[in-house]
Amino acid sequence: MINIKGTNVTIMVKDMDKAISFYENIGLTLKQRWDDHYAMVVTEGITIGIHPAKDAEVNSGTLSIGFMIDKIEDAKIVIDKNNIAHKQEDDGKSGMYLHFKDPDGTILYFLQPKW
Repeated sequence: MINIKGTNVTIMVKDMDKAISFYENIGLTLKQRWDDHYAMVVTEGITIGIHPAKDAEVNSGTLSIGFMIDKIEDAKIVIDKNNIAHKQEDDGKSGMYLHFKDPDGTILYFLQPKW
């Protein structure tokens, strides 16, 4: 049996500084950075690895990363303060969503769940 000690999702980015700043601005904390080779930003329950893209095209495909929150209004304040394009939606089932993208097009969302 393998004893997994932790997990992370790694995304490829064009600009390390811009990506790290973006994730810090929406509430994650820089845990570690190895120059422009790799960085880790964290929040409760997830570590996101930030890796420079070697190709000119950066694409996260159909991946999306969600952050569960208590109040969608708090997230909207942060999103508006940082001039991030977004779409708010109540799906009528699971909760209130605030959909947006990082500077490299990775799909992200805040969710105020109904459960």
